[in-house]
Amino acid sequence: MKILIIGSGGRLGAALHRAYQQKFDVTGLSHGQVDLSDFDELEEVVKRLNFDLLINCAAFTNVDMCEEQQDEAFRVNAGAPDVLAEICEAKDVRMIHFSTDYVFNGEKKTPYVEEDEADPISVYGQSKKEGEDAVLAADERNLVIRVSWVFGPERRSFIDNIIERARQNERVAAVLDKFSTPTYTRDLAEMLPKFFDVDKTDGGLLHYSSSGECSWKEYAQHAIDCCHQAGVALKAKTVDALTLKDMTTWVARRPPYSVLSTAKYQALTGVTPRPWQDAVAEYVREFVCSRGQPVAL
Repeated sequence: MKILIIGSGGRLGAALHRAYQQKFDVTGLSHGQVDLSDFDELEEVVKRLNFDLLINCAAFTNVDMCEEQQDEAFRVNAGAPDVLAEICEAKDVRMIHFSTDYVFNGEKKTPYVEEDEADPISVYGQSKKEGEDAVLAADERNLVIRVSWVFGPERRSFIDNIIERARQNERVAAVLDKFSTPTYTRDLAEMLPKFFDVDKTDGGLLHYSSSGECSWKEYAQHAIDCCHQAGVALKAKTVDALTLKDMTTWVARRPPYSVLSTAKYQALTGVTPRPWQDAVAEYVREFVCSRGQPVAL
C-alpha cells in the first residue's frame, strides 16, 4: 500500500511516518514541502503523487493564534482538507483526516459520542469542524478521527513542558477544571491500520483516545510522579491548582469538558484503548528517562 501523510513534520504525522515506513510505501509532506494555505501549490504537489491512502495530520493548532489569524486558520484547517478530499475523490482513494475534541462546547458532563452535535466555541474548533464537514461530504468512504491531548516524542506537548518546568522550579501549577484524555501517538499509530482497508471498514466519524479522563492538573501530577519513580531529577513534587478563570492571557475559549467516548471504536475492533496513565508512564520510561530530560526540538 502506498500511503501519503500530510503533515509528516508534526507530532502525529512524524509518529505515523516513523511507524509505517518499514511496513508500507510511505511518502510524507511536511509544512516545509507544501504550504497548505496555498491551495494551488497544494493541488499541484499532491495531484502528481501516486498513493492508495491519504492521511491528513496537518493543522493550524495554536488555539489562541487561530483567534488572531482567522483567515489562515480556516484556510489550513478547513480549506486544505477540502482540497485534499477532492483530490482523493478524483483518485478514488480513501482519506483519513484527524480532527479534535475542540469541536465540542464542553457543556456535557459525560464523554462525547460521535452522534453528539458539534458546537465549537473557538476559531480553532470552528475551522476544524468545517474541515470535518468537507472531508465527509466529499466521499462516504472518508474517515474523520477525533483525538484529544495528543503527546509523543516527535514534538513538545503539555507533558514535556510540565516536566521541564518541574526540573527548573520547585513549584508548578496546572488547571484543575478542564477535563479530557491524553493520547499517545504510539497508540494512534498502532490503531490506525485497522481502518486502511475501505472494503472492511466504513467511513464517517470516529473518536479515539486513551481510556479514562483527567484534568490538566491530574495529568501533570501523574507525569511528575512517573518521573520521580523512574529516577528523573525534578525539583517539583506536587502540582498546584489553577482554574480556567486564572488563565487571563488566553485569547480563545476552551471547552471545560471534552472527553471522547471510544465505545464505537471498541465495538468495531474489539479492542479497549489502554489507560492514559499507562501510556504516560511508558512515555516517561522510554523517552524522558533515556534523555534525562523531555524531548528538545
